[in-house]
Amino acid sequence: MSTAANVELVSEVETAQSSHPNLRVDKIRIAVLRALGRPPELIRVSVLPLWGDKFRVNVWASGNNGAGIPNSYFVTAGDDGAILQSEPPIQKQY
Repeated sequence: MSTAANVELVSEVETAQSSHPNLRVDKIRIAVLRALGRPPELIRVSVLPLWGDKFRVNVWASGNNGAGIPNSYFVTAGDDGAILQSEPPIQKQY
């Protein structure tokens, strides 16, 4: 494959990634679960974009009293979905 073809392919991949708005959200979800661990009764992890690089992440799980949010974080994430900062800090729990 020629250099021009490689550049074109990389450009297409970058365009596809930037046009897929959920890619960053998916990466944030994965990063939070890796840092936190997986709750035994996990229902879902919601990632809500707020402004700029700020997101609200709620970890939903079922328990004895029904579904709830045992873990909730206000995170700052990079363009690649990496967690740069979290309040409260994400600690391994599961």
